[in-house]
Amino acid sequence: MVDAIVSAVLKQLNSTAVEEAKEQVRLVTGVEKEVKRLQDNLEAIQAVLADAERRQVKEEHVRLWLDKLKQASYDIDDVLDEWNTARGKLQNEGVDADNALSFLQKLCSSFFPAASCFGFEQLFLRRDIAKKIKEMNETLDNISRQKDTFNLSVTRSKEDKSERTQSTALINVSEVCGRNEEKNALKGKLLSETAEQPNAIQVISLVGMGGIGKTTLAQLAYNDADVSNNFNVMIWVCVSDPFDVFRVWKAIIENLDGYTPDLGELNTLHQLINNRIGGKKVLLVLDDVWTEDGNKWESFQRCLINAHRGSKILVTTRKETVARMIGSTCVISIEELSEPECWSLFKRFAFLNRSRSDCKQLEEIGRKITWKCKGLPLAVKTIGSLLRFKKAREEWQSILDSEIWQVEEFEKNLLPALLLSYNDLPNEIKRCFSYCAVLPKECYVDRDELIKLWMAQGYIDQKGNKEMEMEMEMVGERYFDLLAKRSFFQEFEKHEEGNVKRYKMHDIVHGFAQLLTKVECAAMEVGSVGEPPLLRNICYEKLRHSILVLHYNASFPVSIFNAKKLRSLLIQGYSLQHMPSFFDQLTCLRALRIGKYGDDAIERIPNGIEKLIHLRYLKLFFVGIEELPETFCELFNLQNLDLRRCSKFKRLPQNIGKLVNLRHLIFDEDDLDYMPKGMGSLTGLRTLSEFVAVSGGGKYGSKACNLDGLRHMNHLRGSLKIRGLGNVTDVDAAKNAELEKKKNLISLELEFDKEEEEDEDEVNHQAIIEALRPHPNLESLQISFYEVKARFPNWILSLNKLRMLCLSFCKKCEIMPPLGKLQSLEVLDIWEMHGIKRVGDEVLGIEIIAFPRLKKFTLWSLDGWEEWEFIEENITIMPQLNSLAIRDCSKLKMLPDQVLRSTTLKKLEINDCPILEKSFKEAAGDERSKISCIPIVIIDSRYVQIDRH
Repeated sequence: MVDAIVSAVLKQLNSTAVEEAKEQVRLVTGVEKEVKRLQDNLEAIQAVLADAERRQVKEEHVRLWLDKLKQASYDIDDVLDEWNTARGKLQNEGVDADNALSFLQKLCSSFFPAASCFGFEQLFLRRDIAKKIKEMNETLDNISRQKDTFNLSVTRSKEDKSERTQSTALINVSEVCGRNEEKNALKGKLLSETAEQPNAIQVISLVGMGGIGKTTLAQLAYNDADVSNNFNVMIWVCVSDPFDVFRVWKAIIENLDGYTPDLGELNTLHQLINNRIGGKKVLLVLDDVWTEDGNKWESFQRCLINAHRGSKILVTTRKETVARMIGSTCVISIEELSEPECWSLFKRFAFLNRSRSDCKQLEEIGRKITWKCKGLPLAVKTIGSLLRFKKAREEWQSILDSEIWQVEEFEKNLLPALLLSYNDLPNEIKRCFSYCAVLPKECYVDRDELIKLWMAQGYIDQKGNKEMEMEMEMVGERYFDLLAKRSFFQEFEKHEEGNVKRYKMHDIVHGFAQLLTKVECAAMEVGSVGEPPLLRNICYEKLRHSILVLHYNASFPVSIFNAKKLRSLLIQGYSLQHMPSFFDQLTCLRALRIGKYGDDAIERIPNGIEKLIHLRYLKLFFVGIEELPETFCELFNLQNLDLRRCSKFKRLPQNIGKLVNLRHLIFDEDDLDYMPKGMGSLTGLRTLSEFVAVSGGGKYGSKACNLDGLRHMNHLRGSLKIRGLGNVTDVDAAKNAELEKKKNLISLELEFDKEEEEDEDEVNHQAIIEALRPHPNLESLQISFYEVKARFPNWILSLNKLRMLCLSFCKKCEIMPPLGKLQSLEVLDIWEMHGIKRVGDEVLGIEIIAFPRLKKFTLWSLDGWEEWEFIEENITIMPQLNSLAIRDCSKLKMLPDQVLRSTTLKKLEINDCPILEKSFKEAAGDERSKISCIPIVIIDSRYVQIDRH
């Protein structure tokens, strides 16, 4: 862990010194010797770090020395970041040697507004930074001298190498777990209708040490089809420690209703749950229960008193005393895996994609390693995942011979397996893993948000040279994938395209991350009564990252402001009256996340936010602000600004163009009135939720940025919505947006709404949309409110990778474009196009196969549509169509035979189409016979039984 931090500081130190030497304006003069001294000391220390980190397990004095080094490295990193920030601002202002002095005075004023900048202030930056570097050197001198007393061995440093992402899928642990006997026993108990007390809820407990699969076993049962069919309501709650009845009850309601209620009375929650589950057969799983307080358990059980007989509570716990306290009617003890089961599990991970001869050569060593895992599935899985990347027999032998197996102080030999896998990680990925200690335990975490938090801490650099540079976000994805393959992450939720969206960490792996970070990270929960002892026992001087959850009526723990060197503060659920203190006292923050639940959300950002000069990540949600102050634009390092779910937010600051390092600007669509003039300077943006187009002479006048503000945003990735195109009259501005150069955009939405209702200018609309030609890499396109009768843009048919197309509220359109030519189109939505009266061969184009890959077709609210008929007989139409939905098309008389007789059509849905519905409902109707081969038919929101004979 320390080696990872020292390596990062050295890299930044070298980079800063080189860049400083290149510049005309010397921000800090006379510190070359001090900087060289820092480098020499760190390099000398780094040479012995491997030996020191190995010895710290058994030698307390070495551990204390490493802790001093770690804290000093953090301090050096902060000074270098301050140096780079000041230099970056100079560059951004275009300062040269002639006007540097006046700029330094201005910069001094921004750092210390209350101070006079006349006299010594023009030397502020060079004096202050030079002084800090000198102080750091004195500290590091002492640390370096101490190392000589430990007789540490010098280890030749090796270059960190991140493994390439391979094409193998992440392994689901439920597929490789044995335990057939326990699975059958648990399933039998869950399906059993008998209980010792017929009117009581049966409590079943799974008891086992951490890492031996009790949670996985519960998940398998919970997802079993027979078990699901046996219960009306199924609820899963991760309890962990402490057992907060209020929090658990709220989690139950969230499971039931999909939201967390803003209620403060237990009795109200109790009544709400009883109303939702009254008379229903319920399965409630409480995962990872620790409390032995019988009073809490009795209070909790009352919320299920109205459940139907046969309801069950399934509890997983590591403590048999808990199972006894809750009055379990059945206790299933989860023992270690048998040797054959361990070996089978190990092979699934360690031997993945290996040749048979390789497996045979490594089998003997593999069995010995498996035996050392002591039957613990998590240990087997972790070591197996590590060895998957070790090809040589010698590498396997070194794992077997490692002294780490002798460590027995953590969860019955789980620590050695985790340490071996962790120590094998490249340094930069070690830091990424250890940061996960600050995240909430046993909760789903968004993958992309985690990567942005890594970026905020400086854990990720862009890779490669300028020509072949890899984006930081892509590097972060590689790091995440590597940790997932090493089994540090689990329980993945994925997007439709198969990419990971969210994940969890096993509680033991999370505990291991906390063990690595010790006093640096603290996850804290505050109840409604006072400040808990946990917060009072924290070493605030060393605290660097903290997540703070405040429950209903909880007071904000002001003691957190003693953590002057805090780098991450993630807060949820409290009154925001202490926000100004963040800016005054926590000036080292690099990541700040504030979420507020309730009605008293703050209405403005207080003055002073510009003091957070290191801040790179800011996320506000459920905060009632309408705009950001202009001082916000002094956050030079800001990379990520996320304002989603701030429903009142309307305006970005005018000088937002000063945030030249901003990469992700995220807010809810339709929130902003206009884009400020400075938007065009944000050339580094990767994510922009929406761009609001305005007319040159509109009500926002010179404040607003025109479409040409998009011109240099060629790094944009993912999705982009352009709203307000109905206001645009300047075709040149649309051309200057240069959408065709944005090759990383895969989804585009063009919305021709406008501020005032006026007669539409068809010619102008056509010219504007033709000028907005996107890059041919586009995969999804939506065009809305485009008021042209006969012509969609010519470039649509050139989008060879287009998979999804939506045309909506184009009410004047009378003729459908020849969309059948789109070879990659899979989803087509046509909404609110009232001018369409007939659809025929014109939509097919002249292809031999029309709509060759179309799978889902939805037509909605085409008021004038009467006929849909294809006359051409030599064209194959929609050969892969799977789903067809037609809604609110009141005049449509029939569907084409070529579509209804498709052998691939699995679902047909017709709603609010009275003529069509009548023909399909009539038992002897000709139309009804045409749908006899379609498995699912829904007419007027009801399933229709079709005679298949």
